[in-house]
Amino acid sequence: MSRIGRMPIDVPSDVDVTFGENNHVVVKGPRGTLARTLDPNLQFVREDGTILVQRPNEERRSRAMHGLSRTLLNNMVTGVTSGFEKRLEITGTGYRAQGGGNALTLQMGFSHPVQMAAPDGITFEVEGTTRVTVKGIDKEMVGQVAANIRKVRPPEPYKGKGIRYADEQIRRKAGKAGAKK
Repeated sequence: MSRIGRMPIDVPSDVDVTFGENNHVVVKGPRGTLARTLDPNLQFVREDGTILVQRPNEERRSRAMHGLSRTLLNNMVTGVTSGFEKRLEITGTGYRAQGGGNALTLQMGFSHPVQMAAPDGITFEVEGTTRVTVKGIDKEMVGQVAANIRKVRPPEPYKGKGIRYADEQIRRKAGKAGAKK
């Protein structure tokens, strides 16, 4: 039995979860609405403010989808109640971010500024000029937008310049001078 799949999902009182045909799930909460189609073989059982995910058999695919579906549904419930965020830090002389809300402008040492528009449901917050926060209710989209921003100028291993996640550790290299000894 999947350790993750058998854990119950706590549903707050202000969140409405509806299951449609072929396990099309719609989760409505104070921050918005999310919808997704989960594996049609799984069963979702409601019990006093919690949801349990049950699989029909012990086949490999059913076991794989059990924990995944439970996590996806839990992320939807968490997203409409508290939301998700990813923090990015910009390191390097002259590298900076401007904007916020639905648009972000990055000066990353190229001959032109890089413009990034936020998809629906995503907002940017810029603190100072070196910290960017990506916020939204869909965890998958927040992570993808943050990865796209990081891809503009990934951190390099010699000086650590570039865009990195706030909790990311950059493994530094010694460089040309370190190899002579």
